[in-house]
Amino acid sequence: MKNIVSRWLLSFCACALIFGCSDDFTPKEGEQFTTLPANLATYRIAPVAEIFSLTCSHCRKMESVLPELEMALQQEVGKVHVTFNEGAKAAAMVYYSAMMQLGQKPDAKLMDALFAAIQDNVALTPEQQQAAIEKVFTDNNLISPSAFDQKQRQDLGRRLKIAQAITEQGQIQAVPTFIVAGRYQVLTSGHDDIKELAETINYLLHKH
Repeated sequence: MKNIVSRWLLSFCACALIFGCSDDFTPKEGEQFTTLPANLATYRIAPVAEIFSLTCSHCRKMESVLPELEMALQQEVGKVHVTFNEGAKAAAMVYYSAMMQLGQKPDAKLMDALFAAIQDNVALTPEQQQAAIEKVFTDNNLISPSAFDQKQRQDLGRRLKIAQAITEQGQIQAVPTFIVAGRYQVLTSGHDDIKELAETINYLLHKH
């Protein structure tokens, strides 16, 4: 989201920037967050969920920020892959094919491999791109989506429908972003560092 991720990465080099924000920071609707047009809590997404796409370069950079955010929040951040265009839909199939087999979101190493397979092979032929994606699965002892049986395909289809419903009902048009309590979208561009972001998220978690 614009230059916010880059600013965060640079801020990690100076702890004062992480912990030295103004004590007067108060999240404001329209500046640090918005209320979603629909309550997405019915889809049982995590209380704090990153909305992302494997096709998004800023989302890839965000991966190195997430551990700091989780530490500040003292809780895990979930993930929802968007499906707002054809490229994102194809990438969502890749992500959820891994997630459903693991029973949880992929770890940092696998996420890096998935981002690389999607983003670093755009100059390859479709066949070569598919081979690169399948290699990530086999290297991690996972079944490639192309080898799924009927039950696995149905499970994947169900997860993709939920992701599409979240994308459409939440009117998610840009990533990365965060959904809090299924009701609020964080405006990442309205924050200067990880401490402010964590403060906004905690504020929204306790907002009634």
